[in-house]
Amino acid sequence: MLENPRSPRVRAVAKLAKKAARAESGMFLLEGPQAVAEALTYRPQLVAELFATPSALERYGEIAEAAARAGLDVEYVTEEVLDTMADTVTPQGFVAVCRQFPTAVKDVFAASPRLVAILEEVRDPGNAGTIVRAADAAGADAVVFTGRAVDLYNPKVVRSSTGSIFHLPVAVGADLDDVLERARAAGLTVLAADVKGEDLLTARNEGVLERPTAWLFGNEARGLPDEQLALADRVVTVPIYGHAESMNLATAASVCLYESAFAQRSAGHE
Repeated sequence: MLENPRSPRVRAVAKLAKKAARAESGMFLLEGPQAVAEALTYRPQLVAELFATPSALERYGEIAEAAARAGLDVEYVTEEVLDTMADTVTPQGFVAVCRQFPTAVKDVFAASPRLVAILEEVRDPGNAGTIVRAADAAGADAVVFTGRAVDLYNPKVVRSSTGSIFHLPVAVGADLDDVLERARAAGLTVLAADVKGEDLLTARNEGVLERPTAWLFGNEARGLPDEQLALADRVVTVPIYGHAESMNLATAASVCLYESAFAQRSAGHE
């Protein structure tokens, strides 16, 4: 059992909360039973190390069984060691070290996707992770993070995705111009979500949302600049019918992705 929170091994795991350490090692942190269970179910080959308190492993016997099926040894640690390793205050008994696994942008569009989310300069980790989760729930084929967006493997992004990063392809570090060029070459309509756009309902009524679509989402505070909006086929906004001053980016993105999912399925495109 690992008992010393200041040991080199524990410190090495804790360093993965920092982008520089993740970039150097090609690893990232995974915390909590839900995320660990998703990784072991969908991408067990990515889990390099798994740490747990004895009580947590006893409580979540299915994780112990999944680790055994993956041929992965679980290292017991004390609560103090786990707290030192984790980025969050409450890791709930589990921390894993996983290998990063980005998908190449060319592979995203070579797969003939019908629904893709593109994140350009989305900086808030919670928003980014929630958009990945929403894209997964809406049945999107992939998510693309441009080089100006937050790091996909930031612990807060990983937590906010609640395991969805293991469910669908995610490309990172892409150049926006290249992404949009590949999207159009693959037959996708590029829709930019921005407050300057036309009502989303108009696009829905015209049948635009039934087409294969790449949704482009921009920075939380500034949105998308005019030169990037000009790259889109259309610019649309989620209307606010009540008195809210604005809508959170992740919420608006979820609406857009689901509107496309509804329209495509209503048109017979699964």
